[in-house]
Amino acid sequence: MSEQGLLLHWTEGERPHSAHWRSENGQPPPKRVVVADDSLSADTAWRLACEGTALLWRGDYHNARQLLQAMARRADRPRKGAAPKGGKGKAVERRSAAEAFHLHRMAQAQRARTLGMLLIPVEAGGCIALRRAPDVCDALAEAFGDEHAALLEAPFVLSLRELLGLIGAHEWRRKGVMVPALGERIHPWYGVFSPIRGEYLDLVARVPLPAKTLAFDIGTGTGVIAALLARRGVQRVVATDLSPRAHGCARGNLARLGLSAQVEVAEADLFPAGRAPLVVCNPPWVPAKPTSAVEHAVYDPGSRMLRGFLQGLAAHLEPGGEGWLILSDLAEHLGLRSRAELLGWIGDAGLQVLGREDIRPQHAKAMDADDPLHAARAAEVTSLWRLGPKRHG
Repeated sequence: MSEQGLLLHWTEGERPHSAHWRSENGQPPPKRVVVADDSLSADTAWRLACEGTALLWRGDYHNARQLLQAMARRADRPRKGAAPKGGKGKAVERRSAAEAFHLHRMAQAQRARTLGMLLIPVEAGGCIALRRAPDVCDALAEAFGDEHAALLEAPFVLSLRELLGLIGAHEWRRKGVMVPALGERIHPWYGVFSPIRGEYLDLVARVPLPAKTLAFDIGTGTGVIAALLARRGVQRVVATDLSPRAHGCARGNLARLGLSAQVEVAEADLFPAGRAPLVVCNPPWVPAKPTSAVEHAVYDPGSRMLRGFLQGLAAHLEPGGEGWLILSDLAEHLGLRSRAELLGWIGDAGLQVLGREDIRPQHAKAMDADDPLHAARAAEVTSLWRLGPKRHG
């Protein structure tokens, strides 16, 4: 959630100053702020950031980027006494997968908070009045959306790290992501999960359809699954999501693909009204708390969306219909959810497993032995579970 209603305060030229604070990740404004420029060393910047002092940048924009990179290198240095990467060392061997995951998440959060202490001032209209600063107006307007357009009318401050994320998202949206299963590009918006891992879409593309009259796509995001179902011949698809960004993103992609007449994008918490012979859901795969906008598509606290889908599925399936649950077993390898728990939730919802198709992910982290979660990622399997109501008698 954005913190656009808060102010950042600092002293400059012996005078107090303030500006609106903007954080898409929901971080509160830093309490201690000093003005910094090109004369600041990376060691001093890192020390101040670790102490909780933010650095409001007044120097060259590209020098600020280089400083952030230098701070990141310091953040990634092995700590004294830490076990080496790759799972070596007795401490790591004794640590459970769940403990390793939570420690990894804590380290990631601390790293993000510290690197987020390098701040960039943005003028009214969305321009950055620093030497060699890029034009970021379009990136900011896309990220904030029409509902927050007024934010660009007054100066504000945000972290350079978040700004670079907005710029990167703008490039993803402009260029799009090639989806081999679709044979087209999907253009993700900021805060909407990008389908850069395509193995789950290969499953959706190859599993036989139970019917082609109607399908529900629950939590559509970019609209990629709805588009794939429509391209496979489903006559009508109702794609739901709660996020206004997802609505705009999905509608834009479907219009670009010429599928707007075939796919309806609706606001709903999980299911639309009625029943369908096919209901598809690709919920966040890991039961943990998200810490940024894009992580809401990765982390599902308490498995809320997964369990909600399972509990409501039978009531939204036509007789003989199927629910397709797309889920990685990464959480099982991390010790965050067991296969027995998943099967228990399926059974408790009055459902049975009709079949399952599996595929192994090919993303780079699965091959990286230095990744803290390498063992879990290397064992990961993504599955499409075909579910239906239990047969009685």
